[in-house]
Amino acid sequence: MDQASLIEQLRIERPVPVARSRGVVWWSAGAIAAIAALGAAAFVLVPRGVPIRVALAQVAPGDSPVGAASILDASGYVVARRQATVSAKITGKVVMVAIEEGQHVERDEVIARLDDSNARATVAQMHAQLEQSKANLVAAEVAFANAEPTFRRSEQQLARAVISAQAFDTAKASYDAVRTGLEVAARGVEVTEANLALAERSLDDTVVRAPFAGIVTVKAAQEGEMVSPISAGGGFTRTGIGTIVDMGSLEVEVDVSESFINRVEQEQPVTVKLNAYPDWSIPARVIAIIPTADRAKATVKVRVALDADDPRILPEMGARVAFLPRETSAVPSPTTTSTQERPLLVPREAIQANGDTGVVFVVADDSVERRTVRLGAQTGTSQLVLSGVTAGTRVALGDLSLLADNVRVRIVE
Repeated sequence: MDQASLIEQLRIERPVPVARSRGVVWWSAGAIAAIAALGAAAFVLVPRGVPIRVALAQVAPGDSPVGAASILDASGYVVARRQATVSAKITGKVVMVAIEEGQHVERDEVIARLDDSNARATVAQMHAQLEQSKANLVAAEVAFANAEPTFRRSEQQLARAVISAQAFDTAKASYDAVRTGLEVAARGVEVTEANLALAERSLDDTVVRAPFAGIVTVKAAQEGEMVSPISAGGGFTRTGIGTIVDMGSLEVEVDVSESFINRVEQEQPVTVKLNAYPDWSIPARVIAIIPTADRAKATVKVRVALDADDPRILPEMGARVAFLPRETSAVPSPTTTSTQERPLLVPREAIQANGDTGVVFVVADDSVERRTVRLGAQTGTSQLVLSGVTAGTRVALGDLSLLADNVRVRIVE
């Protein structure tokens, strides 16, 4: 086979292109134009910016949990400054308990009695010994009354040399012995009287009395049980008869965060709301700021006195305390920055808090503005704002980490 034949075999036969119809070309061009138009419309119409929700800063109502002018809110419990678990001074068996839970008792009222049979026997014995001591004293007085004239005659006889000095010494020794016996008998009566008083005190110790007026909250002992102030009788011995609480000494103890303790001061007015009665506002005041902090909780304990005496207030009840600012002067100081007349409430999620200050993002048109605010108390899902925004201000809600000054936003439902 020659070279020309080989080259002819290697030739590739290409198909002859078929001319596209004019209609197919126009349809393709139309599709491309439509896609371009949709892309342009999407670029123009699709919303741009960080998606946020919006909330309004609202004036705190006068009956809000933090109060119309509250600057701090804290939780605590009702406690009694004066309460006692009453016990007997001695170890003994209970024969009578005269109290029940909820009973009111007066000061020195008998609330229980212990078995006093041994104490009564001791008192009877001391009475007998006292009578014997008194009888001994009478005998000593009679002996002294008889010995004294005899001794005086011996003195006269010695002076006239009627008796010898030895006889006088014997008479004087007898007289001194009788006089000393009289003194011993007198002291014996005093000792017996003291022993009798001690026995009577032991008898009185079998009677347990209320140390002050109050309400019985716990009845710990029953008839037939042993009680002891030091549990000397063993593991089954009671240490107390019952617990008495002076309801007039009730107050509220709250733990205030170290970050906000600078807002609390002595005699500061507060409002207390019990968890059991959330619609009841109790006027109160700060009576003590305990001068130490709890390292574990980073709090300071504050004592609040209740200006109400009501049977609904019970020890260990949960309470919410709203600390109020002191009344300010009618003429503002020129160096003091004016603040809003009443604090505002905004959602807590709208604030980036840092101690007693925070940051909110105020919505203006399609962007946000960073704003520093001064914070008050928290209540539920709301935060009290004392300054920095005004009533009706729109604040941003959402992922605040995506926001900054002049960032474009879009509002979503």
